[in-house]
Amino acid sequence: RTSYYLIEFTREKGLANMTARKRLRTSDDCTTVEKKLALYDPAPFTCELQPVSDRARDTITLEQAKQGTTEPVRVYADGVFDLFHNGHARALMQAKNAFPNVYLIVGVTSNKLTCQYKGETVMTEEERYDSLRHCRYVDEVLTDCPWLITSEFLEEHQIDFVAHDDVPYNWGEQDDIYKDIKRLGKFVATQRTEGVSTTDLIARIVRNYDEYVSRNLARGYTTKDLNVGFIKENEYRVKNGLSRIKARASQGLHKCEEKSRDVISSFMGLFGRDGRISEFFHNTSQQVKSVFIGPPIEDDESNISSYNSPADSSSSSNPTTVQTSNP
Repeated sequence: RTSYYLIEFTREKGLANMTARKRLRTSDDCTTVEKKLALYDPAPFTCELQPVSDRARDTITLEQAKQGTTEPVRVYADGVFDLFHNGHARALMQAKNAFPNVYLIVGVTSNKLTCQYKGETVMTEEERYDSLRHCRYVDEVLTDCPWLITSEFLEEHQIDFVAHDDVPYNWGEQDDIYKDIKRLGKFVATQRTEGVSTTDLIARIVRNYDEYVSRNLARGYTTKDLNVGFIKENEYRVKNGLSRIKARASQGLHKCEEKSRDVISSFMGLFGRDGRISEFFHNTSQQVKSVFIGPPIEDDESNISSYNSPADSSSSSNPTTVQTSNP
């Protein structure tokens, strides 16, 4: 069994619309599924769509979903999605790709329900709703979703499967709120992204609290905006002033170092061993020596021969005489 994608581009009213056609080819038949990629418009809210509770629809089994169906498999994923980050996006990507043809519905809890069962959120519920609408994997956003998923909820929204990580989620007396979904065989497990979560992001902010407060005060936020008292405000402002002085001093020191290097380089260029002043004195001394001492005397063979004695010359010119003894 193999699968591949064909991307077709069309032009309509001056806007580029992309249609992705996914073909699932087997040895027996070829099933073609077309779906619209939400690349130009945000995903709609459930309240903006026609209700599906009254629509006749056959139940899709896990085996049918894996093989690929003509009708999209309706997968549901829920959460708080506060400070929407790449860990959330990766989980939704896994839910979207759980089966060959998936229609992904994402449920987002309200602030009231979240504060009641989990704690205060950083983003408002409207901000959390809207952030999900602009995720490329999401086809529909269900606002104010229930904390506990029931069989009635699945039937109302015609949900085939629920996607979430497999870590048991405790709530009240229940050790896992997805236990009933798992028992029905409608649970699809996703993997968590290690090292990133909303709790981790908040911990980073709390750990560097003073730095962020100082930065925001320097950018024009008021103490009322940051919920900072008068004494703490002056403390941060003093720190900011000292930081600016330190930065300016560091810049001045850096400039002084650059100028000192230039001065030393210029001095060595003039008075160094190979500098211009040294070269000038060396050339001048050579010229003075050449004027008073004169050029060096060169010895040749003619000068050497003029110093030979006359006796040596006469003896050398006479022929050699041989003395003989008397008989």
